[in-house]
Amino acid sequence: MEKLEHPLLIVDWVNALFAPLFRALGLHVVIPNFIVMSVIIVLAFLVAGLLLRSRLSVENPSRVQIVFEDLILAVVGILEQFLGTRGREFLPIIGTLGAFVLVGNYMGLIPGFMAPTSNINVTAACAVVAWVYYHLHGIRTQGVVSYFKHFMGPSGVPIVMVPIMLVVELISHCSRVLSLTLRLFGNIFGEELVILILGLIVPYFVPLPMMLLGLVTGALQAFIFVLLPTIYLQGAIMVDHHDDDHAADGHGAGAPHAHAAVAA
Repeated sequence: MEKLEHPLLIVDWVNALFAPLFRALGLHVVIPNFIVMSVIIVLAFLVAGLLLRSRLSVENPSRVQIVFEDLILAVVGILEQFLGTRGREFLPIIGTLGAFVLVGNYMGLIPGFMAPTSNINVTAACAVVAWVYYHLHGIRTQGVVSYFKHFMGPSGVPIVMVPIMLVVELISHCSRVLSLTLRLFGNIFGEELVILILGLIVPYFVPLPMMLLGLVTGALQAFIFVLLPTIYLQGAIMVDHHDDDHAADGHGAGAPHAHAAVAA
């Protein structure tokens, strides 16, 4: 995959900067494009956070503060819609993932940069973080035994079906990592590749329509990367509530599992 990445001046500069250190350590290391781009995003978030923190105002918010507040409230709205009053609890991780993906998608539209999310290593890392995160909260909320009991199917399922349901559930949950990884990677990589090819044919003007479309695609993929982990969290931490609500009329845990299957 790295062979398809075009050389970037800033990456060459970073490698030249750290080359003496690597040689002194006896290492032959070349920092790839996607790592440099990812670090730039992290540093940009850090600097922006420090600058905005000192300028926050309740009485007289700046335009930048208003924009950030609206974006945060949009994510909070999604979380509370699916997770209720606990939604804000998950804002730090889900919001950070969404912000990283959004900025990462748009970096490819800036000359001299590339979208780190066009590299499958980055999208896989984001997907694994989301996957581990919702499982940990499922275990934390329900307990280890209660959480993994739901992998054996709805209550009342015949005992002979338990192994089959267990395999189906395990495949379903593992496929979520693949789904999150490939969906984001495929869209952003394909978009960057088309823009690069069009730019080689006719520079400057021909790639512009595709770059405008990239503004929409980048925001949509970031939204999906917020929405799907939120749905997975809902299935992980609210299954027991569904069981309590439907135990009296015999519905059992079927609804949560049906919802989890749709989400997968």
